[in-house]
Amino acid sequence: QVQLVESGGGLVQAGGSLRLSCAASGDTFSYTMAWFRQTPGKEREFLAAVSWSGGSPAYADSLKGRFAISRDIPKKMVYLQINSLKSEDTAMYYCAARGGLTPKTRWTDYNSWGQGTQVTVSS
Repeated sequence: QVQLVESGGGLVQAGGSLRLSCAASGDTFSYTMAWFRQTPGKEREFLAAVSWSGGSPAYADSLKGRFAISRDIPKKMVYLQINSLKSEDTAMYYCAARGGLTPKTRWTDYNSWGQGTQVTVSS
């Protein structure tokens, strides 16, 4: 199983940018990596996903243009770049992994999760 550790969250002003990082360990080659976020009382929301072996990333339709997922294969790192931050982006952000090379958008399709990193956007 893949182990994941997120970092990079914090307090940022609206309009700013942030890059979240996810360090993966274990055999990740046949995995798809994703980012989700969650606010209290709500279900985890899909943001973006990409497979380790290549292929086009998948994004939530509502977030296209502000979010960008990328990976560094030798370092086993996955990143989420967030631009033009808004107060509604305030949430706990999670990195997730699933076996297989097809990006999925449901959080139930992922079986490995990090502990999360908090992003708070001040207006």
